[in-house]
Amino acid sequence: MDKRSALIDHFKEHAEIMIATEAAAEGVNLQFCSLLINYDLPWNPQRVEQRIGRCHRYGQKFDVVVVNFLNQRNQADSRVLELLTDKFNLFDGVFGASDSVLGNIESGVDFEKRIQTIYQSCRTPDEIEIAFELLQKELENDINEKMQKTQDQLLEHFDEDIHDILKIKLDEAKERLDRVGRWFWAVTYQQLKDSACFDHENHSFSINEPINDAFFGQYQLIRKAGGDSREVQQLDRHTQAYRINHPLGEQVIAEARKFETERCELVFDYTGHNTKVSVAEQLKGQSGWLTLNLLSVEAFNTQEFLVFSAKTDNGQIVDSEACKKLFNLGVSKSNQTELVMPDELCSLRARQIDAKLAEVMDSNNTLFEVERDKLEKWAEDKVMVAEEALRDTKAQIRSLKREARHAQSVEEQKANQEQIKKLERQQRRQRSEIFDVEDEIADKRDELIAALEERMKQKTNVTELFTVRWSVI
Repeated sequence: MDKRSALIDHFKEHAEIMIATEAAAEGVNLQFCSLLINYDLPWNPQRVEQRIGRCHRYGQKFDVVVVNFLNQRNQADSRVLELLTDKFNLFDGVFGASDSVLGNIESGVDFEKRIQTIYQSCRTPDEIEIAFELLQKELENDINEKMQKTQDQLLEHFDEDIHDILKIKLDEAKERLDRVGRWFWAVTYQQLKDSACFDHENHSFSINEPINDAFFGQYQLIRKAGGDSREVQQLDRHTQAYRINHPLGEQVIAEARKFETERCELVFDYTGHNTKVSVAEQLKGQSGWLTLNLLSVEAFNTQEFLVFSAKTDNGQIVDSEACKKLFNLGVSKSNQTELVMPDELCSLRARQIDAKLAEVMDSNNTLFEVERDKLEKWAEDKVMVAEEALRDTKAQIRSLKREARHAQSVEEQKANQEQIKKLERQQRRQRSEIFDVEDEIADKRDELIAALEERMKQKTNVTELFTVRWSVI
């Protein structure tokens, strides 16, 4: 074990490549490495997973690249790689999908025996092809059943946030929109429902009467962040790609922000929601108050924060994340009434805004500390370079004076004295440059202090966006 640890330490600190046997696939941490080459691809999918797991671990900062060497003239090797890649999805996605199917093939042991039998008994490419086809058909139903069961368990027991992370497809015919995409689509529908026809299944809409003489025709929401180029290419020439940064999208958001919301009562329908939301489940059957405020902080720059404040009727505080998730639910009822925000909610809002301001101040202090450290290091480097140059010149002058004392001729004496005179002029100039550097450092420090003073004179503004009386059913 000591020898193994020493080899890994050497690989981490000094070496660029480590060649290892199967022993390196068990119980070692190679998280500092992000390139894995399978020189000899094992038949057992778990062994491949174990190898990848040495590098692809929680805390890995880089994408792990897995390279598989393959003898293309070996038909059986090619089919093993095809099974691992296409059927087990071993090298796809973030973590791969093999963990969810290995249980159905007895931890890979039975699978490995079947592969070994094919290697030993099949001699021609046709025999290998037929044997692998039979094996794949035997495994296919079990794998698909296991994958479906796993997906159903995730949908049932995990929050919809986890669905976003794992990119689970709720419907085989369409991709699930990410959170921002769902919000953007909902806002678009709310703003354009009276002037456009919406196809929610395909996330498209058509505008028959021009809006502001500019927007007209068929639009398709690009589901992937930034607009996937393949998705754009698939659109026909009459359909426009609709994104958040599309002029129509920007106009929709701008108009939605201007919309004034009166105080009202909202009933969130968790019973009719098709995915799990733990915080809504905990609040089911309860009611309370909620207010959302926009906090603007103007200092060295302008920052904006959304501050949720919410309480149940029994005094339980509902945190900001829970408030956001409530608004992912459908609203089954909304009655506009004259509602007066209770004093307890006003006090809670004031405390949370003060807490956010304190957080902003801490962030500004941290930023100032970073800038100050950068200034100090820059100042040290500038002074060190200038002083080092001066020391070099002094050393050259001392060396030339020694040579001048041992000069054999008048010509050598004259040349040395002229060189000494030139270096002394350079020395005086370098001394002056040190003073200039110190003045430059002082100016930079003054700029930093001025920036700090601007941050200390911050102005804050709180705008109430909406206040509602809520309940969850």
